[in-house]
Amino acid sequence: MILAAGRGERMRPHTDVSPKPLIRVGGRSLIERHLDNLRHAGITDIVVNLGWLGERIRETLGDGSRFSVSVRYSEEGWPALESGGGILHALPLLGRDPFLVVNGDVYSDFPLAALVQRARALPAEVHAHLVLVPNPAHNPRGDFALERGRIGNREEGRHTFSGLSVHRPELFAGCSSGHFPLLPLWRAAADAGRLSGEVHGGAWSDVGTPERLEDLQRSLAGES
Repeated sequence: MILAAGRGERMRPHTDVSPKPLIRVGGRSLIERHLDNLRHAGITDIVVNLGWLGERIRETLGDGSRFSVSVRYSEEGWPALESGGGILHALPLLGRDPFLVVNGDVYSDFPLAALVQRARALPAEVHAHLVLVPNPAHNPRGDFALERGRIGNREEGRHTFSGLSVHRPELFAGCSSGHFPLLPLWRAAADAGRLSGEVHGGAWSDVGTPERLEDLQRSLAGES
């Protein structure tokens, strides 16, 4: 699943006319990069949630055939359902097995084929697996600690969530439909020993502000 329903307030004025996942970096939109990366990882059945200016995403991606994948849409309307509510709403399209979740507004060279392997090997008692990154300047305190492959909520030694993850439908057991974030579910799973993770040390950017977008554009231009 690609999360693509948010408003992207901090990216205004870019997001006044275009949803954030359609922002172009290095000549291609973020969401098109995700589709190609997922296809290269062997994933061709993809769900995209739609909220803010969702019709623009549908017009761009269509049924996915142009990217050699199949894209289905989970319509949320506006305001969107947040990360937790959006995934819960899309569960009928996602099935009963572990599934990947990719934030539509991140850039990373993390190999998604490795995340597919994590999903296939996910222990039954683990309800989610998060890819973490070293803390960027805009999130110096980090989000989660990691020890021996399990994520915890302690304050020391934290890393930042990358926007790449695997989830089991069981994580959402007992949740009611509506607007809610993922973070409280992850916190509870971590306390119960049901949250695993790993750290990616390669390229990554949360394209959350115009300044970060400019930094990423400069970085990609330097590589070409």
